[in-house]
Amino acid sequence: MRCTIVPPHMLEKVLESSTDPELRALALRTLRLDAATRTSRRLAGPAAQGNGRRDEPKRLIKDAMNLEELPGKTVRSEGQDPTGDPVADRAYDWLGATFRFFEDVYDRDSIDNAGMEMVSTVHYGVDYDNAFWDGAQMVYGDGDGRLFLSFTGPLDVTAHELAHGVTQYTADLAYYGQPGALNESVSDVFGSLVKQHHLGQTADEADWLIGAGLFGPSVRGEALRSLKAPGTAYDDPELGRDPQPGHMDAYVRTHHDNGGVHINSGIPNRAFYLVAVQLGGHAWERAGQIWFDALTGGTLYPDTDFTGFAAATAASASARYGAASPEHEAVVHAWTAVGVRR
Repeated sequence: MRCTIVPPHMLEKVLESSTDPELRALALRTLRLDAATRTSRRLAGPAAQGNGRRDEPKRLIKDAMNLEELPGKTVRSEGQDPTGDPVADRAYDWLGATFRFFEDVYDRDSIDNAGMEMVSTVHYGVDYDNAFWDGAQMVYGDGDGRLFLSFTGPLDVTAHELAHGVTQYTADLAYYGQPGALNESVSDVFGSLVKQHHLGQTADEADWLIGAGLFGPSVRGEALRSLKAPGTAYDDPELGRDPQPGHMDAYVRTHHDNGGVHINSGIPNRAFYLVAVQLGGHAWERAGQIWFDALTGGTLYPDTDFTGFAAATAASASARYGAASPEHEAVVHAWTAVGVRR
């Protein structure tokens, strides 16, 4: 399924609770557009590991010119000068930052580890309140200017969506139930790590938020999600209250949002945060390496659940750092702390 950064329950809450007819109309239009343009995710087997050389990105920015048609008109290719459109130029820069992270930290050559061209379309639709990965490229709406600002603003929005592509080409986790929540969590984890890497932050310095800066000035909230404290990212009259749990005791059983993929992702998100802060330093170096090893190691299946993923990360920590290592201990402790058994 197409993976969007704004979960449907936020937009549905606007329809349910807002007294503003303009906001209700915007939310309905975004939900209808999301439903109408879903595409099947491409199937791909596990990709080979890095090639040991420093690769360079191949970026392509297109402009939909506020139409609902993809991919749009090419406005900037790799190596070309900025366009002067801050939205298009941010999209180009954030593709580069995400590529550089996976290349420099994990020796991965683009999304598919084979030099895949990274394509982004900006200015999609009119006041479209979302951004998504469609299995082949990134697509950004401009936001409505009230609830949501431009979706090219926060780096972690781009990194989150591109990480769906990395998952697609490795574990290919199904987009429903616990595998879908893991799919979303992996994107939140690496979205946050790309931002931390770009800013040079340690685990203690990071905000652990996804989409900070995306809300309009009147929205009561910090971001779309918090890895540190699931359920606390926003509490707004129009968007509702962040429903994410941080422990299995509060796991949400629902048929909405593909079985709550954007909701229950808070549980593995919290587990990763606990590993990162227990180990300290730069979170991408050890905690992130363990998650990346699990994702790309060939031991996950499309239907892997939380228990299976916890076991995979514990095995990755043991294989890389040793069964008696602080890294392995941190992983085991974190999953126990969020109520997931291995």
